[in-house]
Amino acid sequence: MSAEEKPKSPTRQFLQRWLINTLAVLVACNVVTGIRYDSVTGLFIASLLLGVLNAVLRPLLLLLSIPLLILTLGFFFLVINALLLLLVDYLVEPFHVDGFWPAFWGGLVISLVAFMLNIWTGTGDSKLSVRRAKSAPVPPRRERGDDGPVIDV
Repeated sequence: MSAEEKPKSPTRQFLQRWLINTLAVLVACNVVTGIRYDSVTGLFIASLLLGVLNAVLRPLLLLLSIPLLILTLGFFFLVINALLLLLVDYLVEPFHVDGFWPAFWGGLVISLVAFMLNIWTGTGDSKLSVRRAKSAPVPPRRERGDDGPVIDV
């Protein structure tokens, strides 16, 4: 078993996801006007709480909003992301979101950045990753006069 195939420890997976989530929130703070943090500790706590809410509360919200998700062709995911970001603003003192629209755009930015970082690092539930696929061995070429097995359908 190579180093790439070894399972990662749960602690390492947790820290890697937290770091990715923190970087995504940091990008959102720098890109979206209306999202800011007062201290680095506040940023880390906000990203940790956002990760916990995404793991615990988001599945319940998705289940309850299935009709809206179908009706809006999935765009209601963005509203759920915004609501979770507003909840983090409410619960974490040094983290600030100035309203629904900054939360909406911040949720979109956080989702995109986290998705790209998860693909790049091979972390998360995404089955996509940047890896080189092993090619299948090429069978040797047969000559025309070869009397090998013939499958006729």
